[in-house]
Amino acid sequence: MIETPFIATDGIIKLYNEKNEFQGIVLIERLNRPFGLALPGGFVDIGEKVEDALVREMQEEVTLDVKIEKLLNIYSDPKRDERFHTVSAVYICNAIGVPKAADDAKKVFVYKLDEIPFEKLVFDHKNILEDFILEEK
Repeated sequence: MIETPFIATDGIIKLYNEKNEFQGIVLIERLNRPFGLALPGGFVDIGEKVEDALVREMQEEVTLDVKIEKLLNIYSDPKRDERFHTVSAVYICNAIGVPKAADDAKKVFVYKLDEIPFEKLVFDHKNILEDFILEEK
């Protein structure tokens, strides 16, 4: 049997209000290990497209319907997840509404880019958000 890394997808959700005003990006406090703040996301199911998994996971974790803007990058460092080797496709996406914590999210937060508490982020999400901020400039 062939062994491969687990495939995941994470979303950088740029949240807007009904007037199309930028509110910030969505982060979750994780319910499970490793504890801390993270981008919402999860694993791709067998038979599922990565993009479909992203949309599903955003709905499951923060109850938002997202529109994918673009792929930011693929993150594959074998040490990025302390549990096991995980490869994640990270998408930048947009949503309108009020996120609510659900599924694996204990709490949900919306942060302006200059207010992100980088020291509380788990996995390699600090690096991912730094890449995102550079991309946005």
